[in-house]
Amino acid sequence: MDSRKMDALVAAGALVAIVGGTYANLSWTGPFERPLDPAGLGLITVAALSLAFRRSAPLAAGIVAAVAGFVYYAVHYPGVFAAAPVLACIYTLAAIGRRGAAIWLASGLAVAVYGIMALASEDPAAGNAMTLLSGWLVAMVVVGEVARGRRAYLRAVEQRAEEAERTREEAALRRAGEERLWIAQELHDSLTHSISVVNVQVALAMELLERRPERVGEALAAIKESGHEAMRELRATLGVLRQGEPDGVEAGLSRLPRLVSRAEGAGLRVAHTVSGDPYALAPAVDRAAYRIAQEALTNVLRHAGPATVTLAVEYDPSKLVLRVENDGEPGTAGPGMGLIGMRERAVAIGGTLTAGPRDGGGFAVRAELPVP
Repeated sequence: MDSRKMDALVAAGALVAIVGGTYANLSWTGPFERPLDPAGLGLITVAALSLAFRRSAPLAAGIVAAVAGFVYYAVHYPGVFAAAPVLACIYTLAAIGRRGAAIWLASGLAVAVYGIMALASEDPAAGNAMTLLSGWLVAMVVVGEVARGRRAYLRAVEQRAEEAERTREEAALRRAGEERLWIAQELHDSLTHSISVVNVQVALAMELLERRPERVGEALAAIKESGHEAMRELRATLGVLRQGEPDGVEAGLSRLPRLVSRAEGAGLRVAHTVSGDPYALAPAVDRAAYRIAQEALTNVLRHAGPATVTLAVEYDPSKLVLRVENDGEPGTAGPGMGLIGMRERAVAIGGTLTAGPRDGGGFAVRAELPVP
């Protein structure tokens, strides 16, 4: 329901309740009460209907209700209910954060009413409800402050909940992006290498078919082995996706000899060296080093053709250094995402990767990966 309609209904309800309570003699303000007449009803009506504006203009509504109540009690009309509208306005002022206005309005009404009592010819009778007015005024200010504090607390809780939900959504999107990148890297590194080997072997088989048919079987066996390797890599990656455990992929430097053997079978001359004392690597570092070496050899196959390659692994106490250098000439293959993928893998674990032409020909890739 609209707030204005709600305030109008509250004002109407207050008018009915005040008039009913006054006529029912539910309160007593002293022995000098005068009967309620049309003028008194008019004052009650003005005070009650001011509640229709307690949210749009709470201070103005409170002043109107306070003046009407002061006049009501100054001429000794009966009952204390005429003060209810100004109490409601004081509460509203405190609840919306206008504490100063609420205190000034409460103080003004208290001074006025107690001034009437002080100027009366007789002392207030025992049980005079007006003597309790100050307590009600203080209570309205306190209750309004409590209500404001509770609303502020609930708003803060709601904002924290919204922020937490937003954070969860952002984290989920970030994880999804990281997973997509990881999948793309794994599929690119594993399948591209296998497909490159297959392409080289197919070209070799076609050439041998005309010149040395007896060696075609070796090329076909290499093609078969590359196909099996690609299927194994793909199954491993898909298995990880089902289990949600990226570290479960079997890719590490322990597989370098097999990788070198496949590269040599595709026509490369690879010199694999290991320096330093080998030690166990973190799964992420081990996998990144293997994938970088794999992609570097794939790039040699695609871009340099048959070439001499140096694959060196250096175990330093603080880092792992991986070098892949070749003396081949640049080929005609188009650019790909290999260098970008290798650099992303190195940076993802806090390492660095440099790649570029060598002095005197060929190409060199150097990765430095931190050791936790």
